[in-house]
Amino acid sequence: MQTWLTRMPVGMMLKSDGFASNLSDPEARFTLRAYCEEQGIPYKDQDQPVRLETFCAYGLAFQRRLVPTLEERIVVSIARGAKGFELRLDNGQTVTPQRVVIAVGLGAFQNVPTQLAHLPAEVFSHSSHDRDLASFRGRDVTVVGGGASALDLAALLHAQGAVTRIICRQAKIEIHQGPGLKSRSLWQGLRHPRSGIGHSLRSFVLAEAPLLFHCLPEQLRLRIVRTHLGPAGGWFVRDLVIGKVPFLLGCTITEAERCEGFVRLKIRADDSCESFATTDHVIAATGYRVDLRRLAFLDAGIVAQLQTAEHSPVLSRNFESSVPGLYFVGALSASSFGPLVRFAFGARFTAGRLAKHLYKRSRQPALYWPETSTG
Repeated sequence: MQTWLTRMPVGMMLKSDGFASNLSDPEARFTLRAYCEEQGIPYKDQDQPVRLETFCAYGLAFQRRLVPTLEERIVVSIARGAKGFELRLDNGQTVTPQRVVIAVGLGAFQNVPTQLAHLPAEVFSHSSHDRDLASFRGRDVTVVGGGASALDLAALLHAQGAVTRIICRQAKIEIHQGPGLKSRSLWQGLRHPRSGIGHSLRSFVLAEAPLLFHCLPEQLRLRIVRTHLGPAGGWFVRDLVIGKVPFLLGCTITEAERCEGFVRLKIRADDSCESFATTDHVIAATGYRVDLRRLAFLDAGIVAQLQTAEHSPVLSRNFESSVPGLYFVGALSASSFGPLVRFAFGARFTAGRLAKHLYKRSRQPALYWPETSTG
């Protein structure tokens, strides 16, 4: 929950429907619906956005109730050991498990355009760094990007009283359809079935058949992960930005220079016309790009042994990497199991399959390190 608790802007709403925002417990009892009913919080399976504050409180309650023994420590390093792995923690403690599951979320994978990366923190930030937007009240802020993060930020900044604009490479901003899916015809429902990651036949298949996705050729899997579910805002953001926040569409920032407390941007449009703009602060709402090399806590020896595809680990059907006993879940497993595992909705598949596999493995002799083999 660290990313949700510390890196998402206050006031944000989740793009996923309520039914698609559950965490996973073995009997599927402590759902978001169950939590909201306990707390008296309004809830609907769909057509009512989930507030960030609600989801975070649900996640913490889930942990307290179902994972009460959680130990909050920073892992400084993970290396191979004589009997498996050697983990060094920030308190100086060392633990030596036989198996390790890497579930780090997206925090380490911020994608920052090279044209902006040199700007100092006083005038530039990635969207994951701006949780409290009240400090931007009365300031001029430029948001770079065209997806949900960019639109959410622009709406929240505008509500805070910031002078806000969006610069986006796409020629068109995509925003999901609003409430009303329940009234669709039977034919529309068959052509665009509801799933936890989107309303389309492809999304439905990707959500319901991650093991089938795993069987696809590698290059096809990588292309689907790159292109399916492109940048798009939640339906609820439409009225908060359209007509209120100016959009510079089909535009790319080619240069950025700090000048006496503000930033001067050089902007190129699709027709090659160039213009300039000045702003107090630039926020890159440009998403994340998974890259194993950014996991500084992984020992270089382990990284060298990992089989990868576009800097993501190649995983077995049980989430195990080419380093025996080392598993990756979440966004790091998307190239093997598809877009499903990037969302909370994928938690049930991931947790169920991995837990079953680890239980079976724990009842077998440890065969993959000769020092501990009993076979």
